[in-house]
Amino acid sequence: MEFFVLVIIGIVWFALSRYSQYLNEKRREALLLKYGNVEIVDMIMKKMFWQGQTTEQLIDSLGKPLDIDKKVMKTKTKETWKYNKTGRGRYALRIILEDGYVVGWDNKT
Repeated sequence: MEFFVLVIIGIVWFALSRYSQYLNEKRREALLLKYGNVEIVDMIMKKMFWQGQTTEQLIDSLGKPLDIDKKVMKTKTKETWKYNKTGRGRYALRIILEDGYVVGWDNKT
């Protein structure tokens, strides 16, 4: 009986890992069609962020932020995207964007 349960668990684990791999491959293909740049797609798939990254690339990489602070000035729009909440009003990662592009970040992890 125990052997049968272990076999079933092994089959389910294998099927889930294959399905996860399939989803990653499909996501990679969709991102490659969207951006047309293998290096950008590789960084997005690794959940990286970088200076000059667009808001759309950042969302594809890290997902939507938990909170956004926005300041509109005469010559530019500045936003702080907040990720990884650690407490009330506290976030481990804050990414600063100006006019839709990443210009810096503060990572407290």
